[in-house]
Amino acid sequence: MLYRRHLRIKVLQSLYSWYTGGVNDIIKGEKLLLESIDKLHDLFIYQLSFLVEIKRFAEIRIEENKRKFYPTEEDLNPNMRFVRNKVLCEIEQNNEFILKENKLKINWTEQSDIILKFYNLLKSKDFYKKYMDSEAPSLDSDKKLLIKITDQLLPDFEILKYFYEEKSVYFTDGYDLVILLIIKFFENFSGKFHSGTSLPGIYKQTIGGKNEDREFVRNLYKFVLRDDDGIEEELKLRTKNWEFERIPLMDVILLKMAIIELKKMNTVPVKVTLNEYIELAKYFSTNNSKVFVNGVLDRLIREYREEGKINKTGRGLVD
Repeated sequence: MLYRRHLRIKVLQSLYSWYTGGVNDIIKGEKLLLESIDKLHDLFIYQLSFLVEIKRFAEIRIEENKRKFYPTEEDLNPNMRFVRNKVLCEIEQNNEFILKENKLKINWTEQSDIILKFYNLLKSKDFYKKYMDSEAPSLDSDKKLLIKITDQLLPDFEILKYFYEEKSVYFTDGYDLVILLIIKFFENFSGKFHSGTSLPGIYKQTIGGKNEDREFVRNLYKFVLRDDDGIEEELKLRTKNWEFERIPLMDVILLKMAIIELKKMNTVPVKVTLNEYIELAKYFSTNNSKVFVNGVLDRLIREYREEGKINKTGRGLVD
């Protein structure tokens, strides 16, 4: 489910915690890092459960309206478009989802205020009204509605964030990332999904019993810290045009991670490493960091090649 960029972000966050004094034991730090990634899947299930609960709430409202003393025509013949959303219905009946929802003991009964507020917010949106008025329901339109709900409503729904904050600090840290994962899940949702379909895992499927993405995370984190003194000295030598102490910490961490990938991650293409860390610098550091990281890495790659320090293996990796 997670792309390598997401994994790099999690490693970056853990290394930042290390360098700012949040963690001082490598083994403990690695354990916390892997746990934080695993918790993303728990939050993924929680968010799916929340959206399914909104559908369940809408169903209850429909039945309550039918039992009014003086029901209107709309009460007696309600618009069932949302409660019959194919994606939500299939998720609700999925065996793995049910098992994981039960394992996490997810119960929204005591959070009726959160459910009601979100449902009312949803009903007020033009994209929801347009969806409900559509005369041609389809899986594609059901998916698009859920993508809009996830993209436009969940990010700023603070009361839900507070609820998750009380559940786990990892939920708070991973909230925005899980929104991206939910959107990706809905985009890839197909008509072949059924009760026995497996939900996507947090890592890509393993090859030959070995989880390559999990190993990538562990090695990137450990190698940076174990080789820290050597990498830092190398950076100081190769950034003489800058005062090293004045380089933003985030830039230093990004460069250390990139160096490890260039020299020790033999199956990661050089161009991928270069592009990824330029992008991470753009989003996680200063306005000038993208240009700085790009310049340093361009020079490092050129010099490493001349010194024979880059040895990539595998099809398409030798350039």
